[in-house]
Amino acid sequence: MKTVTMNSQFTMKKKSDLHLLRKIWHFLGVVVIAILYQIVPHSTAIQLMALAAALFTTLDLLRKQLPSLNNILINVFAPIMRESEKNKIAGTTYLLNGVLLIMLFFPKPIVILCLLLLGTADPIASFVGLKYGKDKILGNKTLQGSLAAFAISTIVAAVFFFTTNTMTERLMIVSLLSGLVGTFSELIPVAKIDDNFTFPLLCACGLWGIYYLFGGF
Repeated sequence: MKTVTMNSQFTMKKKSDLHLLRKIWHFLGVVVIAILYQIVPHSTAIQLMALAAALFTTLDLLRKQLPSLNNILINVFAPIMRESEKNKIAGTTYLLNGVLLIMLFFPKPIVILCLLLLGTADPIASFVGLKYGKDKILGNKTLQGSLAAFAISTIVAAVFFFTTNTMTERLMIVSLLSGLVGTFSELIPVAKIDDNFTFPLLCACGLWGIYYLFGGF
C-alpha cells in the first residue's frame, strides 16, 4: 500500500499530543449517540448505528486500497484524526462497532450509562494524564489520568442513578463501583485492540454485573 501524502492545512496530531479538538469530538459524538438512543425506538437506534458502523468501516477498508480516497478523507477529517490513523482503521470506526455490539446485547440503561462514561472518562483521563501525569502505571497510562477517570466516572454514575431513580438506596456503593468500572475500562488494554472498541464492551459487562448484584433491573 502506498504511503499517503497529506495536503491538508492541518497538522495531524500524535497520541502524545493533547489534541483537544479530538477529545471534544469524542465527547460530543458519544453524547449525541446517547441522546438519540434515549429518544428513538430501540430497533431504529440499532438500524442507525449499524448503518453508521457499516459506512465508516467500509470507508476505512476502501481507503486502505484507494490512496486517492484516503487523501480526500484525511483532508476532511484531519482536525480530529491522529497521524497513526492515516493508513489504519480510525478510532471512530472502532467506537461505532463497539457501541453497536452493546446496543445489541445489553439493556438500555446500561448502554446509556456506558456511553456517558465512554464520553467522559476516556477524554478526561487522556487530558489529565498528558498534562499532569507523572506516575506511569500501565503502558502510557498514568496514575493521575486514572484518578481523573475514576472521579468523573463516579460523578457521572451518581447523577445517572439519582436522576433515573435507580439503586438510590445504595447510591454511594454503586456509584463508586461504576467509577471503578469506567476507570478499568479505560485503563486495561485488551491485546492490541483499540480502546474505543474495548471500552464499551468492558464497561457494559462491568455495569451489568453491578445492576445484577444490586438489583438495578
